Amino acid sequence: MDILERYIAVDNKCAWPTLTLMPDGAIVATIFGEPCHGTWEGETECWRSMDGGRTWTFLSVPAPHEPRTLRGNSAAGLSHRGTLIVLCSGQSHRPPRGVVTPLSSGDRPLFLVPWACRSEDGGQTWTRTESPTSPAPPDQAIPFGDVVRLPGGRLAVTGYTCPSDGLPPNTAWVFFSDDDGRTWGDARPIGMDNYNETALLALGGERLLAASRTAKWEDEHLEIFASEDGGRTWTNRGLVSLPNQIPAHLCRLRDNSILLTYGMRHRGLFGVGARVSRDEGLTWDAPRVLFSTEARESNTNPGGVDGGYPSSVQTPDGVIVTAYYCSRLPVHHRYHMGVVLWRD
Repeated sequence: MDILERYIAVDNKCAWPTLTLMPDGAIVATIFGEPCHGTWEGETECWRSMDGGRTWTFLSVPAPHEPRTLRGNSAAGLSHRGTLIVLCSGQSHRPPRGVVTPLSSGDRPLFLVPWACRSEDGGQTWTRTESPTSPAPPDQAIPFGDVVRLPGGRLAVTGYTCPSDGLPPNTAWVFFSDDDGRTWGDARPIGMDNYNETALLALGGERLLAASRTAKWEDEHLEIFASEDGGRTWTNRGLVSLPNQIPAHLCRLRDNSILLTYGMRHRGLFGVGARVSRDEGLTWDAPRVLFSTEARESNTNPGGVDGGYPSSVQTPDGVIVTAYYCSRLPVHHRYHMGVVLWRD
């Protein structure tokens, strides 16, 4: 592993990034655009890099939020036609921007129905469907990660459902679209026993791989699931991380291996870890620390204890671009989206 460059890419944003490599070589990052962990109202933004992840400029807002709502939970990716898709949900009853006082008892946040946002010009302008899921439950699933392409023009994305208070039990689902991402349905469960944020990867043909975060507060970890029938049924292949190493992202590399990245939240070891599979997700090499967001030598300025959520793409020259979010670094005391350029 060779770390080439590291940047504070988008400052003063909590981020939770999802990277999409565009047909023209640009990288679009879909992020949450406020410097808080969902504390107040805000919306999803798209930022773009034209130089392999080194510099970033604001691009657009796929789904402007309504007053006192948070549109910050999103999934993103390209359709078969090259349309940029962003699915965006969030919560109601959020305080105004910058307000951190608790809500009154009558203002319990409710999860919002996701919006399906589509851009045919690389993320510059958007159209949206405000009720994109089928009428059957789960119509309020929280989207996560990448929109992936399946055979026959079909798209797939994961989302999870949970009670209105956000506590377990959670269920992870996969949804499908056959109309270029306008509407979504045919939901199939991936993990029903307390699973939530789930990374998805299309392996070719009818094969899919997923890395799902368990929603058991005493032992949050990642488990691998696989489907051989286009996502209709799933098999649990077991653990792939230690506790508090969550959530995940999956990326197919140019040498055909699979990169798994994940956040690490251990006191003394905050940052992003990585594993690689060279047999389609059956086995994984030893875990590695991709980078740390914490200064181990400092107890008074520990760095980014709120962070992770990595997302990676590989550029044509073989460089892997991994984005993440972080509340602070020992040398940078604000929320931001960070970017690391590296080679395996």
